[in-house]
Amino acid sequence: MARAPPLSPLYHLRPITFVPTQLLFPSPIRTKPRSISGIHVSSAATDAMPSHPEHHPSLEIIAGGGVGARDSVLLALKTLTRPYTPFPMIGWNRHMETIFASFFRSLPDVRLRRECLRTQDNGCVALDWVSGDHRHLPPESPLLILLPGLTGGSGDSYVRHMLVRARSKGWRVVVFNSRGCGDSPVTTPQFYSASFLGDMREVVEHVAARYPKANLYAVGWSLGANILVRYLGQESHTCHLSGAVSLCNPFNLVIADEDFHKGFNNVYDKALASSLCKIFKKHALLFEDMGGEYNIPLAANAKSVRDFDEGLTRVSFGFKSVDDYYSNSSSSDSIKHVRIPLLCIQVWISEA
Repeated sequence: MARAPPLSPLYHLRPITFVPTQLLFPSPIRTKPRSISGIHVSSAATDAMPSHPEHHPSLEIIAGGGVGARDSVLLALKTLTRPYTPFPMIGWNRHMETIFASFFRSLPDVRLRRECLRTQDNGCVALDWVSGDHRHLPPESPLLILLPGLTGGSGDSYVRHMLVRARSKGWRVVVFNSRGCGDSPVTTPQFYSASFLGDMREVVEHVAARYPKANLYAVGWSLGANILVRYLGQESHTCHLSGAVSLCNPFNLVIADEDFHKGFNNVYDKALASSLCKIFKKHALLFEDMGGEYNIPLAANAKSVRDFDEGLTRVSFGFKSVDDYYSNSSSSDSIKHVRIPLLCIQVWISEA
């Protein structure tokens, strides 16, 4: 396989260390070998394989595909044996790390090519591909779909860094910008939500049809991770993806909503609500004639994510209340139905 050319020498990538907490291997694992960045997982793996050296104590393994299949993957994940080292000076406080990264993390300069995918309900999502990859990469190159967090898109630093890292290993990468996010056009009076999986399904089917020789994978952050895991659970045995990674998934949206209103977390809640309002106001004319239970002024001037979901999201997707929307959109209920390898990485919550 030809190695992909580097994107650009004009930026610097520094490693970011995460503390892994869950590695899920559903049962049964597909009999067709699935390549995970050089790691092959199949039901032919035997339980006689050597056990993984002392992995990180925070790693919880939920395995159904046999000890051998599990260990064949763990042996290749070298970072699981390394201790977590906080970033100097700011690593003592999770809020400091978050704020520092939002202001000072570099933004890799990557030229992207946008594809607007029209959905079955006449909506639109934007798929951002690395420009030129359709010429430089062979059709069987592994393909990675990136799902940003709430209001996120291909212009966000964390998305760009993941894109660049995967691209440097010869992967084809596409960023899935949900409706309204990353300047994705909004063509109908409906945004995206934690409950709606239609766009995700159409994106995966579209990408799979375009690159039928490639194994498909996905990485999601935060709400994007919640949508990804719900999709994996709903598709179950028929899933087109060969593997996935969930990063900082809220899992239970009811609990996440409660946590949003505690202490310093209110700052994040207000910031996300402000971002939602900005996106909404760009397309407010589409919603001006919406009647019924819609509360357009509340959505347009939301002071919290919950306000926005009360005014718009839960009504758009047919839920009786915000709590009903959150409880029926949580990916914690979907994990038991996932039938592909899934790595879940969560933040180790400190008291700081």
